[in-house]
Order: sequence, then C-alpha cells, then structure tokens
Amino acid sequence: MNPWLEGIVCVLLLVGSVFTLIGSIGLLRLPDFFTRLHGPTKATTLGVGSTVIASMLYFTTQHDGLSLHELLIPLFLFITAPVSAQILCKSAMQQRLKRTEKTKGEPWQP
Repeated sequence: MNPWLEGIVCVLLLVGSVFTLIGSIGLLRLPDFFTRLHGPTKATTLGVGSTVIASMLYFTTQHDGLSLHELLIPLFLFITAPVSAQILCKSAMQQRLKRTEKTKGEPWQP
C-alpha cells in the first residue's frame, strides 16, 4: 500500500473516531433531550462518514476495482439521520418534554 494513502486512511480513521467519541460523550453529558439529540445526529454522522471513506479507500487499494458499494452506508446515514432527528424533535415538542433554562425560549409557532 502506498505510504501516502496509508497516512490518509489513518487520518480519516482518527477523525472518524474523534467525532464518534465526541458525539457519544455529548449524548451522555448534555442536560436535556433537545441538546442530546445533537450528539448522535451531527458528530456521530461525520464520524461514521469518515470511517466509511477510510474503509473504502483501503479496500479499493487491496482489491482489483473500486469499492463503491460502501458509499451506500453514508448515503443512507446522511439521508436518515436528519429526518429521524426532525421527527424525534417534533414528537418531543408535542409531548412537551421538560427543557433546561438554556434551551427554553418562545414556543415555535408554524
């Protein structure tokens, strides 16, 4: 394997790991549901995307041909994560979940 490509794969794996760790810590440490929603939907999505791109680069160099089937994982993840976050947020607003003072504000009016 080319040393430059190996370095790129290592950097992508490290970036993906750091984003996933930050998203997981955010899910654990943030005070209420609305702020906890950002951990898995934002940082973890970027972490999985970086990890899958690193995997795609690595297996493309190890085998004959492109490893394009791995592009489906981040594609579906980038499509479904914002939609599921929106649905969860709307249902939490309808259930009138308690919020901390920092996230309280004027209720959203359509």
